[in-house]
Amino acid sequence: MRMTGILPEDAPDPRVEQAKRLKLMPIPVMGLVSQPSLEDADTVSLTSGEDDRGYSEMAASVTYTLWRNPADRSDPINLADPNEQARRAIDVVPQWPRPAWLVEQVQRMLYPQLWEAVRTTWHRDPSPRTSLHSVLVEHVNHILTNRYRQELGLSEGSWDQPALAVTDRMVNAQAGVLVNGVEVPGAEVDTNPNVYGIGAELAGGGVVTAVLPRAELKLIQVQFATRA
Repeated sequence: MRMTGILPEDAPDPRVEQAKRLKLMPIPVMGLVSQPSLEDADTVSLTSGEDDRGYSEMAASVTYTLWRNPADRSDPINLADPNEQARRAIDVVPQWPRPAWLVEQVQRMLYPQLWEAVRTTWHRDPSPRTSLHSVLVEHVNHILTNRYRQELGLSEGSWDQPALAVTDRMVNAQAGVLVNGVEVPGAEVDTNPNVYGIGAELAGGGVVTAVLPRAELKLIQVQFATRA
């Protein structure tokens, strides 16, 4: 959710329009179960593809704010280590009034964000690329190449596509995962030093996957539930 230029104080919250677009998803959007260490602030990105028959695929990705000490949000342990660009955006207060939702969004940059951590993916037509393994691997690589570029030895200024950090051969197909309180067969990627990935097929069609920072994994209950 990037904004450019000067927004008037009464500019509408883009999350309202975003919520309307999410209703286009043919299946329920999933997230992690409600828990003290994670805050769902309705930051959801929606991507889609279409052809002459209508929508052929859709994916909704949920971003969470992480609270390392949810009992005391003023505890400095909750703060992130933002990059220089983010730090400037936080520190510089413009002379003109801003929408309340934008002020909230800027302040949220002070805290760790689990960017696009949970993704619900729907494909109209099944194919090898719509399998749980393929969708999970794509999600893991998406997070790694966008959020762990330094760890992968990639230049911040270059968006050349690197070799895939994770492949289908790294997927463990024997994992179990809780979805709405029921244990179902799943798959996981537990070989990468930066992130942990897990997912499952959904009973109503589609796939849910999560890609989470390994450094924060001990704070997170890795269980899926339909988003309210």
